[in-house]
Amino acid sequence: MRRVLLAATALAALALGTSPASASSGPAGWEPAPTPPYDLPAGTRCDVPVHTEPVVDEVVQRVLARHTDGSPSRVAYRGDLVVRVTDTATGASYDADVGGSAIVDHHTDGSQKWYVAGPVLVGVGEDAGNLARGLYVLDGVYTMDISATGYKSVHLVHGSADDLCARIA
Repeated sequence: MRRVLLAATALAALALGTSPASASSGPAGWEPAPTPPYDLPAGTRCDVPVHTEPVVDEVVQRVLARHTDGSPSRVAYRGDLVVRVTDTATGASYDADVGGSAIVDHHTDGSQKWYVAGPVLVGVGEDAGNLARGLYVLDGVYTMDISATGYKSVHLVHGSADDLCARIA
């Protein structure tokens, strides 16, 4: 719990434009981190076919630490992001505000640990997480472990999960 609260404090500092003591201050080092559009066939996340596309994308990333081979080991993300989620069979859509802040630890085995404050879009496949298959806006303070095989374990400290599949069905 203490580790999560420390991460949330660091995330709040990043979201406000300040930096934790271990990182240099100022905007230097922040780079665009564009979110690509993608399509999901019916049954992979939602019962219906889904298209996602950013309508506002001001997300930036900053590498905070690197592995010995030079690849990023810890990356911070922040910035406004609104993603339009569309049922491609009916055209029904929903604009999801998913502009949260996160620090992501990238492990050498391909697994990740996310420390998140605010809303983030998370997709979960069938039997691939501790949430049911779906497409969610997870909002609040939480961590998410993603195994090397893609299994997602979400641990909400305080927050909510909004099922976007239900919003566009």
